[in-house]
Amino acid sequence: MPLGFTLAALDLVFPAFCSICAGTLGAGRRDPLCGRCWGAITRLAAPWCHVCGASSPTAVTFDGPHRVEHGREGAAPGAAPSRPCSTCTTDPPQYDYARSAAVYEGALREALHAFKFSGKRALARPLGDLAIEQCVASLLEGIEAVIAVPLARERERERGFNQAALLAQRIAKRLGVPTRPRWLARVRATRPQSDLPAAERRVNVRGAFRASRAVAGRHVLVVDDVLTTGATLGECARALRDGGARCVGVLTVARVLHAAV
Repeated sequence: MPLGFTLAALDLVFPAFCSICAGTLGAGRRDPLCGRCWGAITRLAAPWCHVCGASSPTAVTFDGPHRVEHGREGAAPGAAPSRPCSTCTTDPPQYDYARSAAVYEGALREALHAFKFSGKRALARPLGDLAIEQCVASLLEGIEAVIAVPLARERERERGFNQAALLAQRIAKRLGVPTRPRWLARVRATRPQSDLPAAERRVNVRGAFRASRAVAGRHVLVVDDVLTTGATLGECARALRDGGARCVGVLTVARVLHAAV
């Protein structure tokens, strides 16, 4: 029986509703997101900084994608990244490269909040797929393992899961590489980064992570849900570097624009 017919039959008996807007999933669905919410996510174009992954938003509508003008530091639309941006030149991050799929706003922000704080774990599937589908072409070759940003024990116990770990599992499956949860550990609890101004975030997470010796000589990809200032991901990368990692990449579903990375 064709998959489309099966889904239609199931929806008649057990109506499926979007985790964000509560509307029926309908055409263009990416379960459990409806086609309208999925299409409302503002994707990011190919990066014009090959280090931090800074890029221009691309608005996706039902009529197809179109470019939204946004500061590109002179880069031509669609141009391949050729050099680091001014921020990465003056203050290079600890990771070798970072990529993000979409802008942290609107439907995507609601989806991530529902995923993290309302226990809607099924959202890991479309959100992980979004990260891969949007960024796979610009990831460096030779990734050997995917590592989730570790969550503090008390926070993971309270939430019931680590959202980064669920995303990492989906992303690793799509890449065809293993996840290595024991290769990076959080060795001390920190205050929630969202409670702190940008200037205090690096101090808050300094020394909070430790890498296993197994990372030595490896190219690893660190996964998280949102890149805001890059403080947490940078500290993860620092620990992996100290452990001997050969190359450290970062991949997030969303990115806060205009934040220092």
